[in-house]
Parts: sequence; C-alpha cells; structure tokens
Amino acid sequence: MHTFVSRFLLLLSLLFAASLAHAQATGLDSISNADAGAGVRQALAKGAEFAVSSLGQKDGFLGNAKVKIPLPGYLEKAESALRMFGMGKQADQLVETMNHAAENAVALAMPILSDSIKRMTLQDAKAILTGGDDSVTEYFRRSSSDQLAAKFKPVVKSATSKLQLAEQYNKFAGQAASLGLVDKKDADIDSYVTQKAMDGLFLMIAEEERKLRANPVAAGSALLKKVFGAL
Repeated sequence: MHTFVSRFLLLLSLLFAASLAHAQATGLDSISNADAGAGVRQALAKGAEFAVSSLGQKDGFLGNAKVKIPLPGYLEKAESALRMFGMGKQADQLVETMNHAAENAVALAMPILSDSIKRMTLQDAKAILTGGDDSVTEYFRRSSSDQLAAKFKPVVKSATSKLQLAEQYNKFAGQAASLGLVDKKDADIDSYVTQKAMDGLFLMIAEEERKLRANPVAAGSALLKKVFGAL
C-alpha cells in the first residue's frame, strides 16, 4: 500500500511538472519574436536605469549597506591597528573616497549599458527570457564588463590618487600579494574599487530584474506584462 501511494504521488508530481513546462512553452510560443526582443530590451533598460540612478548619486554606495565598499581586505583586517595608531580618520576618508568614486563612475555607465542593449540579438533575448532570475544581469556582465572597467578606473584613480593611505595600501598590498597573502585582484586599490563599483551596479540590476519577474503587472508596461507574464 505504501509503495502504491509513493508511486501515485511520484506520478502526480511528474504530471504537474510536465503540465507546467507545457504551459510555459505555450506562453512563450504565443509571444512574437518582435515582442520578445522589444520586451527584453525594455527590461534591460529598466534595470540599467534603476541601477544607475540609485547608485550614481551622492551616497548611492555609501548609504546603501548592500553595496557599500569596505576597506580592502588587507586594510580591513588592520583597521583596529590603524585606529590605535591615530589613523582612524585616514581610514574613514579612504572609505568615503572609494564609495564616492564608485558613485561618480557608475553615473557614467548608462551609455555603455545602452550600447549593450542595442547589440542584443534575438538569441540573447530568448536566453534571457528562459534563463534564471539574474539572466538580465548576467547579459550585462558578459557584454559590458570590459567597457565599464575601462570607463570606471580612471574616475576611481583620479579620486584615490589624492590620498596618501591609498598609496601606502598599494605598496604594502602589492608586496603581500607577491607572497600570496592578499588576492592579486585586491592588491591595487583602483582595481578593487572599480570591481566593487561594477559588482554594486550588477547587484542593483539583479534586484530590479527579480521584482519584474515576480510581478510583471507592477512594471507599468503592457509589453513587459505581456512578455514576462508569459513565463
């Protein structure tokens, strides 16, 4: 009896999964390629605009615990010692400078993200629609990371170059990295802040994407409701 019930429940779960997959396929099949492409482009633009506007403003990073950039690992571990030796003010200044530099850099991201949207193919659109909750974010990560890094780093460098502690960090972290004590990608403060700025940007895009997928009706667009509501 127990075996019969187990098999029956298994059969029901398989039938439900098959029905769900069929419903999803049918929903997507009812969307034209033109609508699918336009809907995904609109979703990409919505996510990009949200992220850039929320982060690319005063305290966009510093005031958001999810993306606030902390002292790099090497200095973060030594922070108590820095404060003990009267360098707490410099440490705070470095954190503020890093975060404001990230805000200024992200404010310049929209043209790069817009170009990425223009270059999206129908195959990209289909992959985004049928992908996971972060497929929009991953598309931007793949298609724009190099351009964003090239755009962000000079902005970051201009800010950090004014701080003596940043110079000291690069000197000692570089030595530590050569000994395997610090991750090489964190051994240069400008590279560290540039990467953190991009991480924050992609994180906020991902948040907007999850909202859209969870509630397409609230997106305020008939096209987004049609395309993402079919998933």
